[in-house]
Amino acid sequence: MLPQCNNHAPGVGAPAARAQTVLLHTLKLMTLSKLSPDTPWPYPRWIAHRGAGQLAPENTLAAFRLGAAHGYRMFECDAKLSADGVVFLLHDATLERTTDGQGTGGHLPWQALSGLDAGSWHSRAFAGEPLATLESLAQFCRAHDHLLNIEIKPTPGTEAATGQAVASLAARLWACAEVPPLLTSFQPEALAAAQQTAPELPRGLLVDSLWDGWLEKALALDCVAVTAQYKLWDAENVRRVHDAGMKCLCYTVNDETTAQNLLALGIDGIITDRVDALGPGRAASSLPISDPQR
Repeated sequence: MLPQCNNHAPGVGAPAARAQTVLLHTLKLMTLSKLSPDTPWPYPRWIAHRGAGQLAPENTLAAFRLGAAHGYRMFECDAKLSADGVVFLLHDATLERTTDGQGTGGHLPWQALSGLDAGSWHSRAFAGEPLATLESLAQFCRAHDHLLNIEIKPTPGTEAATGQAVASLAARLWACAEVPPLLTSFQPEALAAAQQTAPELPRGLLVDSLWDGWLEKALALDCVAVTAQYKLWDAENVRRVHDAGMKCLCYTVNDETTAQNLLALGIDGIITDRVDALGPGRAASSLPISDPQR
């Protein structure tokens, strides 16, 4: 069961209290969606890639449990739509690499997807681990006060539908949460659909190259962050993004020297596979920086 919104003032009836709480929550998110240099960033600096990087089968609940055991408080996951509209976690468009299934994941109904083995490809220890839904991950995160970066990862041709579905579901699953999930995508069409569906949820544009107009597109989508391949960040691009009122995140950083260099540039968030070597309480985290968030 997801946590309920019951933090209302004494004497306020339940329906009115829920409306009041949702209104306050929405106003808070609207503040987050319009960052100023002085707006506190509510997310940790270190983010576990697909749960626990390569230490567990990616995007499964086993991976998120392992990432949490290594001290991580925030995770990144990949969300897409099944043929019957269930939001589930899978990075690739096809099933072969990370399950015992075949074909395009988004072309199958959830009943078929739910029976696949998403763990044996990794190791015998995870044999039989199933695919996860976004709802099951939300239950885990909210029960343990973990935060989430949901990458909207549409099956090609379903960009708008996936953005709409992920945003709608996330808004419901994290209703009244202290900190909402951060929605990101490489696909501007998916982010635009998320923006239209749940404008109160924070968004970030993912880029693997600095294509013409990337910064303007992030601003047009009211993004709070740009998440770039780590080699794209330099002092000038960090300055441009910060001057535009957004945060700078990067992927996928797996060595301490690179992490230290990025932190020195002023990077606000690092996505890593190396949950066993980098992150909270570890060497690269101790680099002196202006923002104490980790």
